[in-house]
Amino acid sequence: MEIDWKNVHRVLVVRLRSIGDTVLSTPSLIAFKRFLPEDQIDILLEDWVAPLLNGFDAVDNVISIPKSAASRARTAWQIWRTDYDVVFNLHGGTTGTFFTFASGAKHRVGFTEYQYNFLYNHLLSSSSDFWKQEITHSAEQQLALLGFVGVPVEDRPKSKLCVTEEMSADMDLLLHAYGVDEERIALIHPAAAFKTKQWAPRNFALLIEHLKSRGLFSILVVAPDEKDIVEEIADSTKTFFHGFRDLTLPEITALASHAELFVGNDSGIAHIAAAVGTPSIVIFGSSNRDHWRPWTNAPNEMVYQKFPCQPCPGYQCREFGDSRCISGVTPTSVFEAIERVLGAADKKSGHEARLFQDVAKN
Repeated sequence: MEIDWKNVHRVLVVRLRSIGDTVLSTPSLIAFKRFLPEDQIDILLEDWVAPLLNGFDAVDNVISIPKSAASRARTAWQIWRTDYDVVFNLHGGTTGTFFTFASGAKHRVGFTEYQYNFLYNHLLSSSSDFWKQEITHSAEQQLALLGFVGVPVEDRPKSKLCVTEEMSADMDLLLHAYGVDEERIALIHPAAAFKTKQWAPRNFALLIEHLKSRGLFSILVVAPDEKDIVEEIADSTKTFFHGFRDLTLPEITALASHAELFVGNDSGIAHIAAAVGTPSIVIFGSSNRDHWRPWTNAPNEMVYQKFPCQPCPGYQCREFGDSRCISGVTPTSVFEAIERVLGAADKKSGHEARLFQDVAKN
């Protein structure tokens, strides 16, 4: 059963889970909006991550779901009443499948690997089959579902987040309050979901010292329960830096847009930085680099040590016990990557400035 897009007026994208998952759904939202500019394009997100898409112009409504069963039932009722024509589940978890089926949409799109896939009526075998390549990025996997049913995705849009004028002004005020509004800023994220993905705090201390020598002031962001990491870094360096553990996701997005460079572990914050065009260095340990690399046109590099056991689930190191994939990444290798990325950023900036001058002359 093909989708007659001329008779489609409301589309729902279901993308539950994390920060990175949400950021990497934005290429699909961009592809949808340019394909159906007059249609209603909504996205269903978990409530804690929903603010990340504040002001994002490729989506009409962000529907957030809290954890309570009663609230989720009300959300399902709201979705059913909206009368969506097409629903895409970009993740495939059972909760996402519940909301997809509960929508009552005529067209429900997912992958054949999804549990309870009989609740869908458009099933793609795999993103590799769609793109005709063995390895695909998370963003490509999501775009493949759209392309499978006729949405143009061949140019593979990059991730994007919005920083409103209000958000930017608020961040200017915050940086001024801390006396760093005149500084060149490097955004650092030293935390990670697993120890197998977390570079040592003492290495981040050396990183802060190196960035200082390059004229960059380091600002660290962590979650409220990760303050011990910042304290351990502070104990390992005499170089002054700021650490925030209470910023909202929109505030982190605005801060990333102010930064000249991002350096950190593979995490959702790295994807935020990439989505606002900040040059990035991402330090990889156990996770899948092909799947989670920065999805951006901004200068970026991944720094890692190759091991035959990579990638792995990351909950623990079954091969060595001490996560050598992340501990083996040397500060020198990160410093060298920084020089290359900053050089590429300067070159790109110079090219854009010349292009602007040429346009102005004409």
